Amino acid sequence: MELKVYNIKGKDTGKKVNLNEELFGIEPNDHAIYLDVKQHMAGLRSGTSQTKQRGEIIASTKKLKRQKGTGGARAGSAKSPTRKGGGRAFGPNPRDYDQKVNKKVKKLARISAFIHKIKTDNLIIVEDFDFEQPKTKQILDLKKNFKIDDKKSLLVLPNENNNLYLSSRNLKDFDVLTASSLNTYEILRAQKLLVFESSLEILENNLSKS
Repeated sequence: MELKVYNIKGKDTGKKVNLNEELFGIEPNDHAIYLDVKQHMAGLRSGTSQTKQRGEIIASTKKLKRQKGTGGARAGSAKSPTRKGGGRAFGPNPRDYDQKVNKKVKKLARISAFIHKIKTDNLIIVEDFDFEQPKTKQILDLKKNFKIDDKKSLLVLPNENNNLYLSSRNLKDFDVLTASSLNTYEILRAQKLLVFESSLEILENNLSKS
């Protein structure tokens, strides 16, 4: 499978890259994508509901009253759930929403997400470039050159690049990630995926690992 390589101006460089057929020539698995994205979204949740049980209440352990001879029931602890200010019986505690997804399923999900981008012509291979200094205008020019001004876009780099990151952080519809930190959710969330030419080797190596 061959893809054209474009420069920062959005022009065809005449070069082509060959994608690994064993990875990107398969039929995409939508259920694997569903499982991986569901796990990612669940991991973003945090349980915050919490009540104190009787063991967590700070109070005196002194008997509240004389235990015998009062004509009433004994009352031994101010921490009892039956008393005002006491602990809560069977109250809510912070919940862990994490879900388990096997590594092979997660890998299949990322590959499938890439295949969907390729089939819909939403994956663009870009010749490596860098900015001399951070400037948001340079990212806006890049979006204009590729005619993706109104599309949520993601630029995939081989490694961290501070100038590119700082240039894009003010834009809500443009993100920058490294190839090693890319996940299924981010691939699908972007309408256009811009991948540095040198990022392909890293992506293929990561996805081909068992």
